[in-house]
Amino acid sequence: MEIKIRKDNRPFWLKRINWWLDQKYIKFKIAPQFEKIGEGPLILGVRYLHVNGEGISVGNFATFISAPDSHIHLTTWNADKYQGKIEIGDFCLFSPGVRISAATSIKIGNSCMFANSAYISDSDWHGIYDRALPVGKSEDVVLEDNVWIGDGAIVSKGVTIGKNSIVGARSVVIKDVPENVIVAGNPAQVVKELDENERLISRADMFSSPDELDALYLKIDRISLKENSFLGWIKSKLFPGKNN
Repeated sequence: MEIKIRKDNRPFWLKRINWWLDQKYIKFKIAPQFEKIGEGPLILGVRYLHVNGEGISVGNFATFISAPDSHIHLTTWNADKYQGKIEIGDFCLFSPGVRISAATSIKIGNSCMFANSAYISDSDWHGIYDRALPVGKSEDVVLEDNVWIGDGAIVSKGVTIGKNSIVGARSVVIKDVPENVIVAGNPAQVVKELDENERLISRADMFSSPDELDALYLKIDRISLKENSFLGWIKSKLFPGKNN
């Protein structure tokens, strides 16, 4: 079966207007919800990124990719004795459906990547014996630099994941993960050690020159959208089909 990605039928100028409106939405609606947000955030699907609670900060050049059916949620619990914090480093990537929930503390290093529907939590969110008790047991979570959390994976309370390590898709991590390994399974176990002789290229390396990257994206848009017209875009909305 052939799978096609739906074409962007917008003319270049219309996409730039949408981009400008998104930047205003980020500045006035999203950014104030963070305790701190760094330079150059790239947020695709701005209306599907939800920041709930206090003490949520993100470093420079973060990328958030959300979708109508896969929202991103960054949530802290700030009540009673709990003052949850989520601290995110530079150059991190969050894919659709990611959820991060903290009652105490979740610290995420630089260049970390989260695939679709990854879930990080530092708490049980209910007592084991008193099911009406909010939060329950809570222990800090730490992800060191350049950690990659796979599709649908879960990282539980009290876990530290060492730098460069990878958590396989659908894995459940309930204990600490050392540096430079791949873990998989439920509960997650080490299945491979990374080759120390191989050079690791992080997101910080890939996006070390954001201005040049923005210029490249702009050039790509100019080329890929140059044949599009406003009437063609209207037609694609009114009569969607396989060629649109």
